[in-house]
Amino acid sequence: MLEPNGPLPPEIYWRRRVLAIGILVVALALAIWLVVMFARGGKSPADTSAATSTSAPTAAGTSSVKPSTSAESSAPKPSDGADVSGAPVAQEQCPDQSLAVRVTVEQPTYKTGEQPVFGIVITNISSAACSRDVGSGLQQVSVLTLDGQRRLWSSTDCYPDGQPDVRTLNRGEQAAFTVTWSGSTSQPNCAGDRVPVPPGAYAVVAQLGSVRSSSEPFNIA
Repeated sequence: MLEPNGPLPPEIYWRRRVLAIGILVVALALAIWLVVMFARGGKSPADTSAATSTSAPTAAGTSSVKPSTSAESSAPKPSDGADVSGAPVAQEQCPDQSLAVRVTVEQPTYKTGEQPVFGIVITNISSAACSRDVGSGLQQVSVLTLDGQRRLWSSTDCYPDGQPDVRTLNRGEQAAFTVTWSGSTSQPNCAGDRVPVPPGAYAVVAQLGSVRSSSEPFNIA
């Protein structure tokens, strides 16, 4: 190796040479490391270790999730009033306390010989939909004396039977019907003679089950 020449002391030049050689050795080592890395596909030893630990099998009962094969979890749940088979679910029967009955008179006064027309309105006053047979055989419309003491006629005296008429009523929904009265008296089982009622003031009431309407007055002149 050549002796250092220059105006500075020789040890200064030796230190510079040692430093240059050290830098060269470090650069050479870095180049060798990069070549090894490219030869391994760009993965460092740390990356290889992490990949190995990630792909290791999970212990039983830990975080692995298995798809459910339960028929209950895979079957559709009933909704919108249908069961699993798709058939509509029957509504519960309306109890008497869920209904209100109102009677109306088409006009306040009728002439003798005219046939008064009464209206019956049945309302679901509960908070849920329900079904009820409101056929004519189950409705009862009665004409009374104005004081309510004597019954003169009833729609079921001579016509006790009627076709079923099952209605599903939503909350607040109504079913309306009309009944025409001949103006003559009647008795249960249509017994006795039927005679026209004389002119005067009368009242009509309607009933379904145990639910009875308020009376509505009218006149026959």
